Amino acid sequence: MEYFDVLIVGAGIAGVGSSYHLRTQAPDKSFLVLEGYESFGGTWWSHRYPGIRSDSDLHTFGYRFKPWTGVPIATAEEILNYMGEVIEENDIAPHIRYNHWVEEAHWSSQTKRWTITATNKETGETVTIEAGFLWMCQGYYDHETGYTPHWDGMENFEGTIVHPKTWPEDLDYHDKDVVVIGSGATTATLVPAMAEDCKSCTVLQRSPTYFRTGKNKIDTAERLRKLEIPEEWIHEIVRREMLYMGYIGLERARKDPELVKEEMLDGVREYLSDDVVKEHFTPRYRPWQQRVAFVPDADLFKAISDGAADVVTDEIDCFTTDGIRTKSGKELKADIIVTATGFNMKVLGGIDFFVDNEKVDFAKTVTYRGMMFTGVPNMIWVFGYFRAAWTLRVDLLGDFVIRLLKHMDEKGVSAVTPVLNVEEEQMERFDWIDPENFNPNYLRRAMDIMPKRIDKPEWQHTQNYWLEKDEIPDIDLDDPVFVYQ
Repeated sequence: MEYFDVLIVGAGIAGVGSSYHLRTQAPDKSFLVLEGYESFGGTWWSHRYPGIRSDSDLHTFGYRFKPWTGVPIATAEEILNYMGEVIEENDIAPHIRYNHWVEEAHWSSQTKRWTITATNKETGETVTIEAGFLWMCQGYYDHETGYTPHWDGMENFEGTIVHPKTWPEDLDYHDKDVVVIGSGATTATLVPAMAEDCKSCTVLQRSPTYFRTGKNKIDTAERLRKLEIPEEWIHEIVRREMLYMGYIGLERARKDPELVKEEMLDGVREYLSDDVVKEHFTPRYRPWQQRVAFVPDADLFKAISDGAADVVTDEIDCFTTDGIRTKSGKELKADIIVTATGFNMKVLGGIDFFVDNEKVDFAKTVTYRGMMFTGVPNMIWVFGYFRAAWTLRVDLLGDFVIRLLKHMDEKGVSAVTPVLNVEEEQMERFDWIDPENFNPNYLRRAMDIMPKRIDKPEWQHTQNYWLEKDEIPDIDLDDPVFVYQ
């Protein structure tokens, strides 16, 4: 049976970044990456709907070690090219096995190893691999199917219903009546990409969402390039600027949410009338209580202003043979209905985990800083930030894992498990994320399967990059929270 010091699950933005840190910071460690799809990229490879792009800037969504030289809001193709360069430049490709879907992972306290069972999707063969440490980078949602609610009459609709997660390559929406259900970042991407080619394109949303808008370029980067500053310097300078501005923006939203709300709405009012903004783009929740997507060059609002797209804020009563009837009685004709209604979360990819033959129920664990679990040895879960770029945590946890692995070598131990002390064991356990802090529907639907937190910063995912960037590097690896064997 093959053995690797580290097994990384997933070759998306997190898996590729984590591989880089292993290659450069711990070149003596053997490692393997198992990826379920036939190529790298994760979200950016599997999502094929029109206009697919980032909703945050690539100076922070990109890695700290690899300069981003394009426009800040990037297409999936541009992001894949960037990741491909990281793989090629750091000789990561030989370490990745594609079409390997991980099914189970068993920890043995006797051997102090994980035994991973995967299916080779090309051959149907079951593959078994042993590893000393698991680095889980498979994302946080179901990669196979999106979330589509059931509405009355769906079976009567004579047109096509499609979810962006499973977008058909041959879907022809030219000169068709299209209704896009949803109000988030996917809708904001799809609609401007499709609207000009549709006969009609209508956004149907139950409630509005906050958006930020502006030009798809960063003035600081443009000025520095004119001065012929090296791209490595530009990347670091702009990255720090964007992170600082993000921190200031969140602090302002926390201290004065009404002011920030009006500033966001003013950005929309530049393109749409005040009445339209009040009816369709004024959310009921505080700014940043849900993720805020960036709309580059206001393309969504321009499509609505130009008449290429329309927006209806209403609830669905039922599907009809030729469209949707809303609760207020509107009839929306459609040949194609796109359910941009989100996704289903999966804890650690839905893989079955066992510790000494006992199945792990992650809903009964408490998460150490949102990256390790009580009772589960030698495993890290990369779960990024909702209010900042996901990749920021990839780099932070990359440094932490390497430091932890080296510390274990120095101590001459093979296993580490985070544990609660006696007092902490008695503390009340709460849902993984405070809904007053962050409450998107996909997260609320999944709270019963997510790990728990207690009222101590180290036993929860604070979702605060601006604290973690200082705290995680300073973690005392000899703290009693870590039990070594």
